[in-house]
Amino acid sequence: MKRVLLITTVLALAAVVSPAQKKRVAVMNFDYSTVQSSVSAIWGTNQDVGKGIADLLVDKLVNDGTYSVIERKALDKILAEQNFSNSDRADPNSAAKIGKVLGVEAIIIGSITQFGRDDKATNVGGAGVGGITGRFGIGGVSKKESKAVVAVTARMINTDTAEILASATGKGESTRSGTGLLGAGGSSGGAGGGAFDMHGSNFANTILGEAVHKAVDDMAQQLESKAGTMPTKVVVIDGLVADASADGTIVINVGSTAGVKIGDTLAIKRVTRKITDPATGKVIRQMEDTIGQIKITEVDAGSAVGKFSGAGTPKVGDTVKSQ
Repeated sequence: MKRVLLITTVLALAAVVSPAQKKRVAVMNFDYSTVQSSVSAIWGTNQDVGKGIADLLVDKLVNDGTYSVIERKALDKILAEQNFSNSDRADPNSAAKIGKVLGVEAIIIGSITQFGRDDKATNVGGAGVGGITGRFGIGGVSKKESKAVVAVTARMINTDTAEILASATGKGESTRSGTGLLGAGGSSGGAGGGAFDMHGSNFANTILGEAVHKAVDDMAQQLESKAGTMPTKVVVIDGLVADASADGTIVINVGSTAGVKIGDTLAIKRVTRKITDPATGKVIRQMEDTIGQIKITEVDAGSAVGKFSGAGTPKVGDTVKSQ
């Protein structure tokens, strides 16, 4: 009885200590066609604020740790290979296709619905008796208040079905007196196109930057709260080494269709003995030795490339399996 109780306690503690596997997601560049005229008016030229919003969302999700987020360079590589156009940014079916190639469980797409100023100018006093002009004879006092407003929407898409798993909206506002959108007292056109950088502290400290960060933070919190809506997907990889180079580069015969993802670490094993059923001659078990492991760096639908590490020497025909 004591033995059973001890085992039960150990298993319970293991369940508490072992974190659940993070769901893998990718973030597409946000569609900003609705606000493109506002963006051009602010900077004097068109700027890809959709990519800027996506980059900030990736940073937020990575730092908060709720999801495992695919690297932007891996996504950009796939987008280039698939000839993915800007018009496809908010399309669930296109996003699901890209996500499947990447091997992620969900892909986040979104749109920027508001981006720019909402300024108010108020006159204090006037010609009336008792007003400032009546008392001082200096005319009305004009007070200008600059307000930046940014609104974004996002949808989390199941890469297997293109179903919308979750949606989120974020809105940010920032107001200051006597200042432009992009600086203290500066005009919105004061920043040239080459100065645009949403990651930089210069932008973050402007009222437009503050509004952007508030909107992204709001949206990220909502997406993180809905992580539980994503279906759990258990993937078992079972493939073979198709090519092994002397520099440690290995090509395997399974890819994203089988669930292989960039960043995965898979075991490489070699069959040393096959045990057959004496009655039927059917192989009932294979004895294997572990040669080492491969960390995946590139993936397409039917194959993957990675770097080998381990004491053994991999060769064509070795098995590749989930660890």
